[in-house]
Amino acid sequence: MAIPKFEQPCEARTNVMGRGLNTQARAYFGDSARNRFDWALFLVTALLAVVGVVNLYSATSVARAALSEVYIQQVYWLMIGGIAASVVALIDYRHYERFGYALYGLGIVLLVLVFILGRDIRGSSRWIYIGSFSFQPSEFMKLFLIIALAKYLHNDPPSDGRQLRNLIFPALITAAPTILVLKQPDLGTALILGLIFVSICALIRVQTKSLLLILGGCALLIPILWSYVLKDYQKQRITAFLNPEENILSTGWHAHHARIAIGNGGWFGRGFMRGTQNQFLFLPDQHTDFPFPVFAEDWGFIGSICLVGLYGFLIFCSIRIASTARDRFGAVIAVGVGSLVFWHAFFNLGMVTGVLPVVGVTLPLFSYGGSSVLTMLMGVGLLMNVSIHRSYAR
Repeated sequence: MAIPKFEQPCEARTNVMGRGLNTQARAYFGDSARNRFDWALFLVTALLAVVGVVNLYSATSVARAALSEVYIQQVYWLMIGGIAASVVALIDYRHYERFGYALYGLGIVLLVLVFILGRDIRGSSRWIYIGSFSFQPSEFMKLFLIIALAKYLHNDPPSDGRQLRNLIFPALITAAPTILVLKQPDLGTALILGLIFVSICALIRVQTKSLLLILGGCALLIPILWSYVLKDYQKQRITAFLNPEENILSTGWHAHHARIAIGNGGWFGRGFMRGTQNQFLFLPDQHTDFPFPVFAEDWGFIGSICLVGLYGFLIFCSIRIASTARDRFGAVIAVGVGSLVFWHAFFNLGMVTGVLPVVGVTLPLFSYGGSSVLTMLMGVGLLMNVSIHRSYAR
């Protein structure tokens, strides 16, 4: 689908909140908070978060004393994320356009600081540590990138679509954080950043020829990435995906037992906290990268389809919000957040089912992690913001 064309660029209305609010505008914004709240978006997000906490309890509470409090910590992060999402939703999203490049610059600085303040864990440095507090800048960079791309692309494109030269600057905006994340190294997040850019390009009337050239250029980069960028353990994950039976006891262990757990669930599952692969410690990283096999073994195929349906509905909400947004900036924001949720779910579900190599991408609102939870909930806050203000000044 193409994002609808708007009569005015975003700048023509950027000062509506700041100056000259008339009675009609005040009445609108007061009414928005009460009557334009997107209950469908709120309920599907809340349901995913609640089910995720229940699943974390199953994944970590039995035979894992060191992880027994993870689900409680997740509740704390969800509460903090809910407050952050509320703040993000209450500030008119046009103000984010005003500071779009400043937020992007902050994200770049934080990614650079990772190499100074970060610690090497499992061969990668992704977190900034300040005392006992730590956070992952690459997670927040996803939202900063979406806002920066939306700021650049908010004007209506030419009637015949954007050409390749029109995409050079947004491509550079995407390339800078992607390269820094690859250096950490974090292949999964780098892929997400690149695919957010591609997803937005696919929906802003880019000429087909230009889009094909972009995809072709990405394909030509694959041999370079393999030879000079990917680390040995990342290459081993890909070869384990291509030959799953050869490395079951090493690099193929995670994916192998994830598939067994999913198969063990059958149609209706073994029951809550009764999955053998999880309870007998065959599933590693079951609370971060592999929560879905725990859920599938507990609740079976029917439960898994329901979970996938929730993610599908959340993505549908973002597309609906994009199609009714009052300006292009809001529409691109909605598309960007929707693509963020989609690609996270796509890669995580793909790697645990054996359809894709293991790349270390979390399942939105299901995997444990403060930075991940905050990023996703703040993204939902942006969606809510665009939804609340969707009809004004159309």
